[in-house]
Amino acid sequence: MCMDLLRHGEPTGGLRYRGSGVDDPLSQEGWRQMWDAVGGKANPGGPWDRLVSSPMARCQGFAEQLAQRLGLPMAIEPALREVGFGAWEGRSHEDLKLNSLDEYLAFFQDPLKSRPQGAEPLGEFRGRVSDALARVETRYRGQHVLLVTHAGVIRAGICAALDVPLEAMYRIKVPYAGLTRLRRDERGLMLEFVNRTRVS
Repeated sequence: MCMDLLRHGEPTGGLRYRGSGVDDPLSQEGWRQMWDAVGGKANPGGPWDRLVSSPMARCQGFAEQLAQRLGLPMAIEPALREVGFGAWEGRSHEDLKLNSLDEYLAFFQDPLKSRPQGAEPLGEFRGRVSDALARVETRYRGQHVLLVTHAGVIRAGICAALDVPLEAMYRIKVPYAGLTRLRRDERGLMLEFVNRTRVS
C-alpha cells in the first residue's frame, strides 16, 4: 500500500494561517505549482490508482481536475481537512509577531500545550489524521493513492510513520505542492520521501 500526500499550492490572500476555518482558493501561482508537481497541465501523470482529497477548496478543486484528466476515481475524505487554528484563523504571521509575539513564540516552543484560543487540540488532530489514513489503507488496500491535502495533515502523517512526538510537528517544513510518500509493507508504515517538487 502506497500513499502520496500532496500539499495544496499557494492560496489567494497572502501568507496567513488557514486551518479548517479559512479556505481561500488557489491563486494562479498555486494552480501552476500543483500542475508542475504532477508533470504539467498539458501532460499530467503519476503512478496512482485513485485520488482522495480534503474537502477544502484549495485541495478539492485541483483534485477534481486531475482525476478527470487522468481518468481516475476520486473520493472526498472530510478528516483530511487542515487543523483548526481557532483565533489565529486568517491572521498573518507578521500580525502575530507584531501584536502577539509571546503567544506566537509559545506556540512554536510547545504547540501541544500552547494552542491558539479555540484551536483544535493537537492530539485530537493527530488522531483524526491517523484514522483517516487507516480508512484509506483499508478501503484501497494494495493500491497507490494520491491524497491532496494540507501541511498539517502531512506533518501528522510523517510523525505517525516515524513515531515523532507531537511537540516536534512544526519543525517539519512542508512547501506548497510538496509531495511526500508513505508506504506500508511487512515492516509497518514507512516514510519513503519528503517534499519532492515533482512526481517521478
